[in-house]
Amino acid sequence: MLDSMVEVVLKDDDDFLKIRETLTRIGVASHKNKTLYQSCHILHKQGKYYIVHFKELFALDGKPSNFGDEDVGRRNTIANLLAEWGLIKLVDADKSKEPIAPLNQIKVLPYKEKDEWNLETKYNIGKKF
Repeated sequence: MLDSMVEVVLKDDDDFLKIRETLTRIGVASHKNKTLYQSCHILHKQGKYYIVHFKELFALDGKPSNFGDEDVGRRNTIANLLAEWGLIKLVDADKSKEPIAPLNQIKVLPYKEKDEWNLETKYNIGKKF
């Protein structure tokens, strides 16, 4: 399962929290109720870091997941954006080349607009319910 995920390298260990916060502002938007659904998370596992779609995390937990090409495309596009912005380095850039999602399918919320939106996560890493 981990081999299908997008492995990344952080520039500094401190960048983990910055990337985690940035990912809360990237996802699928519902404009009618100003809600942004977070698509991806940063996962730290066995000393390595990965950008993963929340449906991949459900599958890792053994829960039902319909992780498809559209989700892979969204994850790849988000990982590529983080790399473009200099927040991460992709271990294998070819892994996130195809498929990719068009940018009009992904909302990137500027930090200053964060308080005007409801930020929703569909998966909480490390939280037991």
